[in-house]
Amino acid sequence: MAVCASFKAFIAVLAVASLILAVVSPSVEAQSPAPAPAPTSDGTSIDQGIAYLLMLVALVLTYLIHPLDASSYTFF
Repeated sequence: MAVCASFKAFIAVLAVASLILAVVSPSVEAQSPAPAPAPTSDGTSIDQGIAYLLMLVALVLTYLIHPLDASSYTFF
């Protein structure tokens, strides 16, 4: 009989715990997530990166084309 009484107590505790979880669980899921952080860039760093890239391309093209102008060979 001792086993039967402890089993009934275990079932009672399990039932109470499941009822508590059933009541608490929807309120936990209903909480809204934290808002997204504000953007760290307003676009100026992207614009500056593009400007640096374009200046680098212009510099490379200048140094590639300039020897053709200065040389005595005619390629085109």
